[in-house]
Amino acid sequence: MIPGERVRLGRTDLTVTRLGLGLAPIGGLFTAVPDEQALATVDRAWEHGFRLFDTAPLYGYGRSEQLAGRALSPRPRDGYVLATKVGRLLVPGGGDTQEFWAGPSTGLAPRVDFSYAGVHDSLAASLDRLGLDRIDVLHVHDPDEHYDDAVSGAFRALAELRAAGTIGAVSVGMNQAPMLARFVREVGVDCVMLAGRYTLLDQSGLDELLPLCAERGVGVLAAGVYNSGLLADPRPGARYDYGPAAADLLDRALAIEAVCARHGVPLRAAALRFALGHPAVTSVVVGARSPAEVDDNAAMFATDIPGGLWRDLRTAGLLPDGVPTP
Repeated sequence: MIPGERVRLGRTDLTVTRLGLGLAPIGGLFTAVPDEQALATVDRAWEHGFRLFDTAPLYGYGRSEQLAGRALSPRPRDGYVLATKVGRLLVPGGGDTQEFWAGPSTGLAPRVDFSYAGVHDSLAASLDRLGLDRIDVLHVHDPDEHYDDAVSGAFRALAELRAAGTIGAVSVGMNQAPMLARFVREVGVDCVMLAGRYTLLDQSGLDELLPLCAERGVGVLAAGVYNSGLLADPRPGARYDYGPAAADLLDRALAIEAVCARHGVPLRAAALRFALGHPAVTSVVVGARSPAEVDDNAAMFATDIPGGLWRDLRTAGLLPDGVPTP
């Protein structure tokens, strides 16, 4: 499989590449990234055929969007799909800060805001940082404690923006599957971004969300397929969902890695490709902070994976029976 293969995103008019670039790392996730390195990272992804890019105001408090805009500005606007998010409005003195962003300060901080007006303000600021006049996919970003506000405010605004052509698709991105399923059932969205809940370590997206999306033609962008790093490099101190991995999860990741090794397949390759085994999953979005990481992601994605690997994971009890695989 090649990163640049294009597929339709659900029932939208958008076509996206099977592998997309997540731009949280260039915003300074855990470690600061110099401007030149960030721009070179996006350039390298373009060279490999990536045409799906995902950012957010939250990533580096505007820095990721600024760098994405600079990197993509020479590219033909109809040649790529860009996603960003709403729900965290950047303002001076905002209080919804996160400790894992490093790098130069933008002078802004996030404030939770899923209101109708907040969405319009957030999108206007994102368009300014990106240097664009439209967004292809707009995600409502982690509305875990704010379902009612998101429905009455954010999604009402997004529907109007889609009708006006300012955005191409209405989406919601979360680190949990049950509320995403609720949005699909009760609100109606064009696509969703599911982070960390359909991976080799966590298939909770299968409980309801993925079958529902397949039934309704809602495209799924699978993110967090390394579960913050544990499935990229399982070792003591590795992260799982942004924090230190528990011992049982580390042991499970090491056991999966051992099965992969018997088939001559890097764990990273299996982790990247696994989600695409479900028919609802359109693309995998993976972050990178350097051209070398992009090279590695592209190589892992293109790795041939024998069917026996998935069979052996099931036999070892490391993958449940009935889970679809590539």
